[in-house]
Amino acid sequence: MFGTFLRESLVNRLLPSDCCLCGSVARNGHFPICAVCAESLPRQDAAVCPCCALPTLDGRICGHCLAKPPAFDATRALYHYDFPADVLVRLFKYRHRLSLAGFFVHEAMGLPDADLVLPMPLHPRRLFERGFNQALEIARPLARAAGLPLDTTGVVRERYTVPQASLGRRRRLANPRGVFACRRRFDGLRILAVDDVMTTGASLDALAHCLKENGAAAVYNFVLARAV
Repeated sequence: MFGTFLRESLVNRLLPSDCCLCGSVARNGHFPICAVCAESLPRQDAAVCPCCALPTLDGRICGHCLAKPPAFDATRALYHYDFPADVLVRLFKYRHRLSLAGFFVHEAMGLPDADLVLPMPLHPRRLFERGFNQALEIARPLARAAGLPLDTTGVVRERYTVPQASLGRRRRLANPRGVFACRRRFDGLRILAVDDVMTTGASLDALAHCLKENGAAAVYNFVLARAV
């Protein structure tokens, strides 16, 4: 263990990386973000709805989830989608700063017990356009760190939809309906669904609905950021 520490320290000294947010020398382990910027990230505190991760006064389930429960059972978000977390997520998603995945997984604590990790599927056309599935890039090291199997083929996105970020709230809610299909059964399994940003939650709700129709006992969400 001490030898590993020495090797990592030597690499960090010989090959220092710049912080992707402020440009200073990161020297924050092997992560491309400095300790000062990492400390400034708007981490979610306990006062959020345990189901949808929206802020609440007392950390209890919100009125919307009580009135219209989603198909998923819980959501864990690392950050509120505010500065500088929004910049960090966009660098990861659109500028291919995939080395940030390790930092995000390092930040992930308090995840619910699960049997399987499943990234949000991308339609093949979207995968071709982007070149990678950002949810898979998070899910892979997350599953490895948690010692859980990773399922990349059990659910497919059958219908191509326009990006959620380009839509208003009403169209975002309608956009993901009927787009997912399961290629296997998930009988009795607790699924940890992984995505980058949760806005209305419509895509994650549609995914959870598909999983539960095919036997999943519970679906928990892990996202990098929750937009209000």
